[in-house]
Amino acid sequence: MKLALPLLSIPLLLSVGAVHAAPAAGADAARLYQAHCALCHGAKLEGAAGPSLADKTWLHGQPTRANLVKLIAAGVPDKGMPAWSQTLSKAQIAQLAAYIEPGAHRAEAPAAAATPAAPKTDAALARLTLPKGFAIAVYAEGVESARSLAVSGSGIVYVGSRKAGKVYAVVDSNGDKVADKVVTVAQGLNNPIGVTLLNGALYVAEIGRVIRFDDIDRSYAAKPAYQVVKADLPDDKWHGEKVIKAGPDGKLYIPVGSPCNTCDKEDEAYSKIWRMNPDGSGWEMYAGGIRNTVGFAFHPQTKDLWFTDNGPDEMGDNTPSCELNVAPKKGMHFGFPYCHGGVIADPKYGKADSCAAYTAPVAKLGPHVAPLGLAFYTGTQFPAQYRNQVFVAEHGSWNRTQKIGYKVSLVTLQGNQEVTTTTFIDGFLQGDSVVGRPVDIAVLGDGSMLVSDDFAGRIYRVFYQGK
Repeated sequence: MKLALPLLSIPLLLSVGAVHAAPAAGADAARLYQAHCALCHGAKLEGAAGPSLADKTWLHGQPTRANLVKLIAAGVPDKGMPAWSQTLSKAQIAQLAAYIEPGAHRAEAPAAAATPAAPKTDAALARLTLPKGFAIAVYAEGVESARSLAVSGSGIVYVGSRKAGKVYAVVDSNGDKVADKVVTVAQGLNNPIGVTLLNGALYVAEIGRVIRFDDIDRSYAAKPAYQVVKADLPDDKWHGEKVIKAGPDGKLYIPVGSPCNTCDKEDEAYSKIWRMNPDGSGWEMYAGGIRNTVGFAFHPQTKDLWFTDNGPDEMGDNTPSCELNVAPKKGMHFGFPYCHGGVIADPKYGKADSCAAYTAPVAKLGPHVAPLGLAFYTGTQFPAQYRNQVFVAEHGSWNRTQKIGYKVSLVTLQGNQEVTTTTFIDGFLQGDSVVGRPVDIAVLGDGSMLVSDDFAGRIYRVFYQGK
């Protein structure tokens, strides 16, 4: 599933001054925009993860309300814009067109209906629920667009970001379990969501390349220089962001997502997990048939590679399911684009028996929940039943009629088989209002667990205080 996919993935404007002022777009339209579009395009159409809707140049069609209605309804799939007719009614699409139309006099949505600001006080933590005996606290504030986490042996937490274009070092220098410094290691990077540590170096995955910061624990505060390790990764924007993880074999694992919602790119680099040596040599495919993986973990005992995968959109609210998969050996194929969720043959690329030919997921996590980072619990602070079990951060749906996900799940395993999947942290979704979006998970040296939240710009610390 495409994360935070833009409502309009390409700017459509010609000249604001050339368009007559449109009638006022009411509060209902403002609510629709804030609920469905603001996350990508900004609360004031200024752009965020997606492009600005207030540009002065239209690149697709004429600047008319009728054309906007057609574009929003039908989408432009080859440009990354989905068909919203499957999610919104005709009346709602018309309201959005009137709201987005150049020159529109836009009403403001009531504060309660607008996309809420990130929680800024500890009182906001009361919204989050955990199993009995567990507690949650803010470990670090002001970590804009916090994504992947990597914890060094000295306890420094390195964090990638998305639209912020930064890599951070989060430091608890006095050992009080609350970070007192958030240091920008590097900035101006291209969506550097992936970070991992290997041989004392910090590896960072941008959209089109991998870079390396040597001796990072000593140099993080000094604006360190970096070396380019690999500069020829596909640079597509759709599913183009790269995570990266150092494996127990000393190699670096990197996914290349599908550059579309659903398409057949079997003969190209897309829809696969790749691995390479730390110096960028030895590039080889490890696994195929993977739509959009945004999280890896290696089992602490078996060393098998586990990963999440986001299922396609535009197949309905309740299909297909997102996945948790395991690849214990090289060369396995997980079905995309022929089979989704292990059981649903793709209507265009699949056949009646497509799913039987591919590896099924270990766990079906739910439709459009957007599972991202995951981690096996390797500490001793939590009760014994959590040891070597896998936690999954569900970023949450972006275009489902009723939002789903927005939580941290616990998948209990027996070998490589799912026993149960339960909710471990809930409350990032309050009614229809988003107050947080979990992204990645890491375990600190004391056995507590960190969870990044790119919506609130926070990192949370989960700890056990029961008997």
